[in-house]
Amino acid sequence: MNLQTRRQFLQSAGVSAAAMPFLSALPCFAGEPSPARQRLIVVFSPNGTIPDAFWPETTDDLASVPEEKLPAILQPLAKFRSRMLSMHGVCDQVLGDGDNHMRGIGCLLTGIELFPGNIQGGSHTPAGWASGHSIDQEIVRFLQANPATQTRLGSMELGVVVPDRADTWTRMVYAGPNRPIAPIDDPYQALARMYGDKQRQARLASVLDGVKDELSAAAGRIGTEDRALLERHTEFVRAMEKEIAAVQAAEPTDHPVPELEPGVYEANDNIPKISQMQIELLVHGLAADFFRVGSLQFTNSVGGARMKWLGIDESHHGLSHEPDSNTKAQENLVAINRWYAEQIAHLAQRLDDTPEPGGSGSMLDHTTILWTNELGKGNSHTMDNIPWLAIGGGLGWRMGRALDFKDEPHNRLLLSLAHGFGHGIETFGNADFCGKGPLSLG
Repeated sequence: MNLQTRRQFLQSAGVSAAAMPFLSALPCFAGEPSPARQRLIVVFSPNGTIPDAFWPETTDDLASVPEEKLPAILQPLAKFRSRMLSMHGVCDQVLGDGDNHMRGIGCLLTGIELFPGNIQGGSHTPAGWASGHSIDQEIVRFLQANPATQTRLGSMELGVVVPDRADTWTRMVYAGPNRPIAPIDDPYQALARMYGDKQRQARLASVLDGVKDELSAAAGRIGTEDRALLERHTEFVRAMEKEIAAVQAAEPTDHPVPELEPGVYEANDNIPKISQMQIELLVHGLAADFFRVGSLQFTNSVGGARMKWLGIDESHHGLSHEPDSNTKAQENLVAINRWYAEQIAHLAQRLDDTPEPGGSGSMLDHTTILWTNELGKGNSHTMDNIPWLAIGGGLGWRMGRALDFKDEPHNRLLLSLAHGFGHGIETFGNADFCGKGPLSLG
């Protein structure tokens, strides 16, 4: 039963539109078999990495590497090393207009040049938006074209404290040439997109009340596993209701709200909280099959977050420009990137703790998390050896390895993502970098 047929069945059973987002996503409603799902989450963190603290030695057996022998940045991910794939030597070779930060994020998932434009970077020529769409959206188009893999939203682009401006440094996902997709960095807006149009946060409180009886009735007609999934959705939305009520209660009502200085984002210190909320939204949205492709963008290219919760007052971007001889700056950069690894470890753990709806194993077994960056190293601004790290499964890649491709264009990795979904395109982005086809990852 495809998505449209399932909705028709629910409507014929008297289920209202308000309850539809909760029920139409259940993979085995009324006992239907569920095909194996494949999912992709791209996670972005900025300003390059610290190579000596990130890249493990080349091996075909990462699982046998003791945790303490893993590079410091990857140690939070040690539990998943048997399902981890690091890919050294995959380089962004796309040239053209823009500085390396701009091309680093704008060409990261598109694999194609930026348009000429009037956005001036720190060096090189000015540039505009990317001249093509991104690989995640290519995969979404492929999935949405097949009724068996269609989802309600197609994809979900989330952010964590992305600056409130639209320019080449702040966008990595593109629906097409000159068509950047802005990540949603307000968890409440993301929740509203997933669970319905709720322009006022207070309206969410009435949603569960209106569909409570319908959810209860549906629970009696579905299997144990789907009932557990339905209960998790209910618990999740109730928790978000409490969160929204707390925010509303804290809003000032008896004095004017001050205007903030342009360019200053007030939520820097809330990054850990926002990160956790966005991860929860990703996991629940994937479990509900609202989308099968997602992204989580931490700040932006040239991201200047100040990670005070780590005891670091300097901006991430400023630290990334410090020379290798500045030992303290290097220690802080390792701590920052290690914190990003902790967020990915939490995402992986949440997926691993969630049973695959209607299938076997966990959701992580069918989801590939791909962690990446706009630069290989911050103080050199190189786009060689971009940190690419995959965790999970589902694309037919052989995990538990640390590979060295020795200067291969990243377009080949983008092709590998599409081929992992069964989408056998021969080129993506700039075809000049696709001549050897997808990387050998099986």
